Amino acid sequence: MKRFRRHGHESHRDRLKQELFQFNKTVEHGFPHQPSALGFSPSLQLLAIGTRSGAIKLYGAPGVEFMGLHDENAAVTQVHFMNHQVELVTLLDDNSLHMWTLRGHKGQSELLEIGRFMLTGPPGAPPSVTRVTAVLAHSSGELLLLGTEGGHVFVVEVPGFRELEERNISLDQVSSSVPDDYIGRRNLEHVEALQENPVDPNQVVLGYGRGLMVIWDLQRQRAVQHIPATQQLESVWWTEDGSFLLSSHSDGSFCRWAVGVEDEKDDEEKSDIPYGHFPCKAISKIVQLPTADGPPFLLFSGGMPRASYGDRHCITVIHGKTHVALDFTSRIIDFFVIRDGAKHTGDPRALVVLVEEELVVLDLQTEGWPVIQTPYLVPLHSSAITCSHHVSSIPLKLWERLLAAGELQSRHYSKKPWPIIGGQNLGADPPQRDLLLTGHEDGSVRFWDASGVCLSPMYKLSTAGVFHTDSDPNDNMNQGPEGEWPPFRKVGCFDPYSDDPRLGVQKIHLCKYSGYLTVAGTAGQILVLELNDEAAEQTVEATVVDLLQGQEGFRWKGHARLDVREEPVLFPPGFQPFALVQCQPPAVVTALTLHSEWKLAAFGTSHGFGLFDYQQKTNVFIKCTLNPGDQLAMEGPLSRVKSIKKSLRQSFRRIRRSRVSLRKHHANNASKVPSAAAAAAGHRRVSAARGHVRLCPLSRQLQEANARLEAELAEMELAPVQRKIEARSSDDSFTGLVRTLYFADTFLSDSSHSTPSLWAGTNGGCVFAYMLRLPPVEHRADEPVTAQQAKEIQLMHRAPVVGLVVLDGQGAPLPEPLEVAHDLARSADMQGSHHLVVVSEEQFKVFTLPKLSAKTKLKLTAVDGSRVRRVGVAYFGSSRTEDYGESGLVVLTNQGDVHVVSLPHVKMQVQYPCIRKEDVSGIASCVFTKHGQGFYLISPSEFERFSLSARLVVEPRCLVELPLGSASKQRLDSNRSRIQSEDAEVLQEIQKSLEGDQTSFLENNVKSVAS
Repeated sequence: MKRFRRHGHESHRDRLKQELFQFNKTVEHGFPHQPSALGFSPSLQLLAIGTRSGAIKLYGAPGVEFMGLHDENAAVTQVHFMNHQVELVTLLDDNSLHMWTLRGHKGQSELLEIGRFMLTGPPGAPPSVTRVTAVLAHSSGELLLLGTEGGHVFVVEVPGFRELEERNISLDQVSSSVPDDYIGRRNLEHVEALQENPVDPNQVVLGYGRGLMVIWDLQRQRAVQHIPATQQLESVWWTEDGSFLLSSHSDGSFCRWAVGVEDEKDDEEKSDIPYGHFPCKAISKIVQLPTADGPPFLLFSGGMPRASYGDRHCITVIHGKTHVALDFTSRIIDFFVIRDGAKHTGDPRALVVLVEEELVVLDLQTEGWPVIQTPYLVPLHSSAITCSHHVSSIPLKLWERLLAAGELQSRHYSKKPWPIIGGQNLGADPPQRDLLLTGHEDGSVRFWDASGVCLSPMYKLSTAGVFHTDSDPNDNMNQGPEGEWPPFRKVGCFDPYSDDPRLGVQKIHLCKYSGYLTVAGTAGQILVLELNDEAAEQTVEATVVDLLQGQEGFRWKGHARLDVREEPVLFPPGFQPFALVQCQPPAVVTALTLHSEWKLAAFGTSHGFGLFDYQQKTNVFIKCTLNPGDQLAMEGPLSRVKSIKKSLRQSFRRIRRSRVSLRKHHANNASKVPSAAAAAAGHRRVSAARGHVRLCPLSRQLQEANARLEAELAEMELAPVQRKIEARSSDDSFTGLVRTLYFADTFLSDSSHSTPSLWAGTNGGCVFAYMLRLPPVEHRADEPVTAQQAKEIQLMHRAPVVGLVVLDGQGAPLPEPLEVAHDLARSADMQGSHHLVVVSEEQFKVFTLPKLSAKTKLKLTAVDGSRVRRVGVAYFGSSRTEDYGESGLVVLTNQGDVHVVSLPHVKMQVQYPCIRKEDVSGIASCVFTKHGQGFYLISPSEFERFSLSARLVVEPRCLVELPLGSASKQRLDSNRSRIQSEDAEVLQEIQKSLEGDQTSFLENNVKSVAS
């Protein structure tokens, strides 16, 4: 009976797990890594970006996002939307074409690949014949024109990808029609550009690499006009009225050609080189758009003077007398213009530019052409991300104050709304307000709205103003000097260069209830900041803390500390620093925590940890954790050459030992047979070529034991992952490095009186507990806070301690500071006994408080060699009932797996593969939320969001409807009517057969009665 009851209990627990836990990778935040292609659908109002890794991403209104991934590991080179349809075509650099569609499923749209195609040439033809270089999606929505490297143009019917051989345009057809006097008629080169006549869909212009342009009539299958340009062709643009063609060339020039004029003087080459008489770079794309009441807009990319500004990435915009060269911070991929009007044929409204590191949108209808702030696709890596911190359930007051401070920083942006508004966001409003804080290499902290699908910027904090740096605050990089030519204007926020790498932010801790923030950096600096709605000018005084406490024999070889500004600094509204702690030596801050109710901040480095009272701006105590063997801790983060050499040397020695031991093992195995024969012969003498050898039983046993030992050592060396927990040497480097700090109000001295405490865990498996004495509230500003070391734990296996959690009498984690005071959590149970959970890299161990006797543990590394890299506490609500939930530990290992461990019994609940184990930076960047979600970097510019909770899942839910009158909608309607008619016919047949069966049944019954 016990067995059956246990089985029932397990099945109930399994059902409960399904209601609590569910793993999903939900959405990717940030800017796509290595973009390679850009597309836009004016009718759908959707933007498409292809990447070098084969991803295709679609964006519309905020919250409308789709993502697809090609099976081929090839870069997307071109993206084209079919006119007035929900289909788009992608071209990869492996020469394959792919058709994608937005198909409705369960009330929302999903991006699906519905076809793929690759041109096939005649047998024996070189690959260049079918290598696609230009794609034109015809306005009919039924044809694709594919220009190739061999000069041919293939016509393909879509969506079925059927080649219409009778309509193909061969190179021979074009060459035979070229005038004899054209200098390049014998070698037109590849098809560089294909453009459709805006007023006549039957006419397209074929642009060849040598410069020739041919206007071709698709219906009559012949050339209408030849435009004999002599410079290498880069792009072609047909003006809206169809009367002119613009061509851009490799020498930095563009030309205007009249359409419909076959010869005489009107079609002579009228070349214009915008940027001077010196050699210029190619103009890769040119666009001209009319305006209702003024001159047209002319836009082109490239064309800069090669010698002076050949390294600039520019798009020139000319409108009347206004001429601006927009200078971007990275290479330009492509651009397009969004226009007004229902049919998108009105005045130009916005210029959308995709560069290698960001997306920039400019308002073309506001004076000065300001930038429109992007609600998504924001370059998270405008300065390299160095750390992350997530805060859930932000109070409304703090949220509004952050938004107000952020709006003051956004005054230079355009007031126009975001121009890309395709699709409908069907997702419900976020249940709570969440913040994601990212620390950056330039000393800035960026606040992001992480409540929903869009990761939107809210506010930016810069800590560089507190210190002296090499940059001059009066530098103005946005505008060149008056009268400069070309008239450059710096555009974009991507700036990967840091004034000083010591400014890099390493740790962040925000108290959402009090508005206090701590930011710690690379050079041992810890800033304490407070949110202020008004600008303030103040001096930040540094409190220097000597973590070595005068120990001799140690000399810091790393970087120097940052110099603090002695004069007052004007800080804008937002977070403003009022206290600074400077660690000596100025090593990287490795642990940081804040208790705003007690007005205390704790910090740790590789040399020790300390406690700072930021109300009185005094240091409470210092603990040096440096061991005599920790010489590497004195070298700083940039002085690891010795350790690398040492590890390489040790690796080669291990390989050499394993090979030697294997050779010995094989040799001993070969000698076992004659040894056994000699033993059977009663230890008789064995003759050899040179003398006689006597083998006794003891020597044979020693040899066999040695062989077995060597074989075991070899297996251990060759399979280091499959290991058990081993005690580590106390002489290992960085054993004194502080990995985690934790404040708790719990029982340390006895089980009847709780006391404030600070806990610290080190890299050497040591846990320190300090009892804190806080003065009464009325004397808090006068009397000092005191601390006394109460407990110390040394884990036997000396694995690094990565997490500490105190559980109350009911086994629940203690609430956050001020959480109970704001009635957002119940008070901790102080009646039952408390427990301490120590999470090391290799196991979870529970100790009773205050005695610190071990109660239970869970080993993680006994089988697969996993090590804990990240740990957090999360609450998992049931997806079935609102009033049930469980708290647990969320753990990420070095294998990339995510585990949920129950509390207080520390039992493994679920395990999911999340990150590739080779992605070391992704694992190191992971941050967990309080409600079972997580973020990690999949590239320098993108966060992947995942969820472990079955109740709380943040993912795109959106719908894109077919445009009215589109070919896709007509095909869909015809398919529906055909299906309905077929269904009606089937129903009629079924009814007839039923009626026939009924009559035959009655006839049989009548016959049987009659008989």
